[in-house]
Amino acid sequence: MCTCIAMKTQDVYFGRTLDIEYRFGEKVAVAPRNYRFDLKSGGSFETWYAMMGMASVSGGYPLYAEATNEKGLSIAGLNFPGNAFYGDPIPGRENLTPYELIPWAMGNFASIQELRRELENVNITNVPFAQNLPLAELHWMVSDGRQSLVIESVKEGLHVYENPTGILTNNPAFPYHQMNLNTYMNLSCHPAENRFSSHLQLKAFGGGMGAIGLPGDNSPTSRFIRACFLKMNSVCGSGDMESLTQVFHILDAVAMVRGSTLLQDSQCCFTTYSCCANATKGVYYYKTYSNNQLTAVRMTDSNKNASQLTVYDLEEAQQIKFMN
Repeated sequence: MCTCIAMKTQDVYFGRTLDIEYRFGEKVAVAPRNYRFDLKSGGSFETWYAMMGMASVSGGYPLYAEATNEKGLSIAGLNFPGNAFYGDPIPGRENLTPYELIPWAMGNFASIQELRRELENVNITNVPFAQNLPLAELHWMVSDGRQSLVIESVKEGLHVYENPTGILTNNPAFPYHQMNLNTYMNLSCHPAENRFSSHLQLKAFGGGMGAIGLPGDNSPTSRFIRACFLKMNSVCGSGDMESLTQVFHILDAVAMVRGSTLLQDSQCCFTTYSCCANATKGVYYYKTYSNNQLTAVRMTDSNKNASQLTVYDLEEAQQIKFMN
């Protein structure tokens, strides 16, 4: 389970929580320009653009959970169990496995306009990276600061949706989340007004009562509504640090505390990390469950032009600044 957000002030920001019950050896990985990715369907491509994000790296292959490229295009894969459907390769189509979609999109395209034209020919296939690594059931949000899209591969085929909210969580499919927003159209960030009855002298006794009914649980539908409400009513300066801080505050409002969400086997689903990329400046910020100080990785000219991946281990130990 995860939540993704795209936000634009002076710069473009793309962030997400990664909510899961295990760790997958994740590291911050920068794939340079001209980096070769071999495709399971045969053939390969070399990247036009460098990219960076959180990934598990196996044999020089970054299995990205999310990434941002040097042109400011960003994408994240989010859990979509039971709905995601991957078929067999189809001759003549751009056959990509779920884990190939992110490097293919980030390595080849500078904008959603460019990417969308090619998505019409994409077929997401059911070929795993390795026998011991089953395919993750995912859907994706992609954004370039001008617009956002949701990509869902289901039994009926590959669907691409405009996403005016710039928010994505998990199940159900994205059209339901859009429809479900109508249920909460009466919520307001303003003080509550008496709409109950003109015959009763009712008044708000505290701030925030205009948003009574805003869901607070950890379900995907509730996190979608909560993140949308917070983003759409966000008051934020245009400066980089103000904007970055605001994105992390929104992500914190949908983050999962360990123990608050148990799965069928009693494992804890929790926010293992939260991240936000300044897609304009090419800086990736993250914090982990065990270390809530922000750590930053820049996409430098050196690692854009490197001959191999640049990989950074995570700062997992809690960082505290003592004042005396």
